[in-house]
Amino acid sequence: MSLDAQIAAVQAEIDDAPISDAEAAEAFRVRFLGRKSGAITDLFSQLGTAPPDQRRDLGQRLNALKQSAQGRLDAGLAALATETTSGATDLDLTLPGRVPAPVERGSLHVLSQTLADIQDIFRSFGFAVARGPEIEDDWHNFSALNFPANHPARDMQDTFFLEPPPPDGRGVVLRTHTSPVQVRVLEQTEPPVRVIAPGRVFRNEAISYKSYCLFHQVEGLVVDEGVSFADLKALLQAFARAFFGASDGPAREARMRFRPSFFPFTEPSAEVDVWWADDALPGGGRWMEILGSGMVDPNVLTNVGVDPERFTGFAFGMGVERMAMLRHGIDDIRLLYENDVRFLKQF
Repeated sequence: MSLDAQIAAVQAEIDDAPISDAEAAEAFRVRFLGRKSGAITDLFSQLGTAPPDQRRDLGQRLNALKQSAQGRLDAGLAALATETTSGATDLDLTLPGRVPAPVERGSLHVLSQTLADIQDIFRSFGFAVARGPEIEDDWHNFSALNFPANHPARDMQDTFFLEPPPPDGRGVVLRTHTSPVQVRVLEQTEPPVRVIAPGRVFRNEAISYKSYCLFHQVEGLVVDEGVSFADLKALLQAFARAFFGASDGPAREARMRFRPSFFPFTEPSAEVDVWWADDALPGGGRWMEILGSGMVDPNVLTNVGVDPERFTGFAFGMGVERMAMLRHGIDDIRLLYENDVRFLKQF
């Protein structure tokens, strides 16, 4: 059969083929318009065998045949769609839309709330907020802060080193505290300085109910002429009163105590505890540690180019997770990272 006769035969089949439902429409598409085995595709493949003087006319007829098949398919699908819509007698388009189910609003994570509250309190005391990189070098994370080369904090078992510590490497490390931010601020800013440095820190600790391999810190630094330990105590007393005060009335007076301690970058140093009232405990409560603090060691000031004979300062640091746990009575730090909606909805 000549190509001309085949075109006429396929046109007749297109005109007679039924498109009564979705399955018939798909069968029509595959039979006539399929790219691999469709009848029209097969005819196009034969065009090269036709006499040269007939190819132009036959090509135009084949294109018209393809358009005819596509038009028949489109018309059939449109008819099926109209039929489906008109048959949906239970749909009244004049009715107002259904009221959707209430959408539950999300909220800030309890750690984000706690961090925001801490920052707001210190901003009200005149502190600026400074941030720095989470990947630090040995100088900013250890050396500038008076950590000797053999200090346990540099041990590979305590710290996440990305490059080996000196003398074997440059000592690139996931920062173990936000104190490097304070170093960077003092390197770039002449006193007076009054900043807090919030951020995420990393330590290679066994995960338990009270410790995690990462946590958040807020460290503070004040450097100026005539700064004393009395200024540090007054500031932390005011902070504890603001942070732990009752939310439904005047802030209660926070009971605090300072215990002598040691940090390489402060001298003298002190741990700070607050009294947490709990009638279920013997004595009606217990002392709970909230932060470490102290006067900036003169060596640290010298390392960053600040004259320790002229300027003094104090520093302090607290864990945001610890503050959140104390504030809300959370007894397991892992709850803060499990993303359990039942837990998070409480805050």
